[in-house]
Amino acid sequence: QVQLVESGGGLVQAGGSLRLSCAASGSIFSIMGWYRQLPGKQRELVASITKSGSTNYADSVKGRFTISRDNAKNTVNLQMNSLKPEDTAVYYCYVRNYRGYDTWGQGTQVTVSS
Repeated sequence: QVQLVESGGGLVQAGGSLRLSCAASGSIFSIMGWYRQLPGKQRELVASITKSGSTNYADSVKGRFTISRDNAKNTVNLQMNSLKPEDTAVYYCYVRNYRGYDTWGQGTQVTVSS
């Protein structure tokens, strides 16, 4: 059974930085990434990264967020710089195995004050 442990959320002022981390137990995953859910809205992709290192970002975070992963440790990180109040959301780590099955973390709150 896959387990995801997230850390690094919190409160930061606009323009500040936060780093989210997610440690996954179990097998190696084809894709690891982060989604977020703003109040009253659907969950949206923030960034994802394949095992080979190919990345994908939402347009709203390009140039500000950087996703990385350590395959040896089965971890994925999201470095968030130049944070804006509209980045306030619950951020969810997710992993996809080679059978296409997704597992989600419990979510971590990120709050950016203006």
